[in-house]
Amino acid sequence: MPEASGNTPFQDTPVPALFPLKLVGRRMLAPTVAHLSFVRDDGQPLDYIPGQFLQVHFEYADGTATKRSYSLATQHDHAMAPGESVEIAVSYVPGGAATALFENLETGGTVTASGPYGRFCLMPADANRRYLLIGTGTGVTPYRAMLPQLAQQIAERGIEVVLLFGARTPEELLYGDEFRAFADAHPNFRFVPCFSRELPAEGSPHAHADVRKGYVQDQLAEFAPDAEGDIAYLCGNPNMVDACFETLKGHGLPIPVIRREKYVSSK
Repeated sequence: MPEASGNTPFQDTPVPALFPLKLVGRRMLAPTVAHLSFVRDDGQPLDYIPGQFLQVHFEYADGTATKRSYSLATQHDHAMAPGESVEIAVSYVPGGAATALFENLETGGTVTASGPYGRFCLMPADANRRYLLIGTGTGVTPYRAMLPQLAQQIAERGIEVVLLFGARTPEELLYGDEFRAFADAHPNFRFVPCFSRELPAEGSPHAHADVRKGYVQDQLAEFAPDAEGDIAYLCGNPNMVDACFETLKGHGLPIPVIRREKYVSSK
């Protein structure tokens, strides 16, 4: 099967305090992507801000220490209590050391982690009129975690949200049912799946008016990025992040309101 593709944000992190995570659930989101649910096995909570990530620490076969970073998919809108789930999405890569770690991890088994880290988060002082959330692959994981916050901001500030999600095929549309349901329940939220290889079949739940054919960076201009009212988030494939960054700058968005996190696959 497919190495767990690490989500490696390009920023320094502090010396970590390590803690154990116990696997309590696993489900496949796509043929090569698993949603893993853990709880802290030391009885402590893992409070975090949606958009942050944790690091999983392990060793290669030769004993060399290494780590991988994964955005948290956990949805919460409160201070987390001990025993609450810690959820991540893991992309499997053939021959990868982290893939072997997670594939061989049985329910009740533990991994060592640290965190949370990162600043790829919605900011309390944001006064924008719209969020443009753009992601590919497991780069949509932080947006899943943000849904409770977005629901609150839609209710309180009346903001609009557009989520442009790039995938190759419908079976790779991670959390697609959840995003579609959220869009149905919140008219100010648009979910726009962009398929680069294959469109959904007619009659499929994913075959709706907001489906696009092509790469997300090629669809972005359709949504008229606005320097006065938009804040953009870019997460996932580095080429997509760079291309969308240039497009948004071309529409006049200042660099501080284009928030980026690049995912780098590591073996």
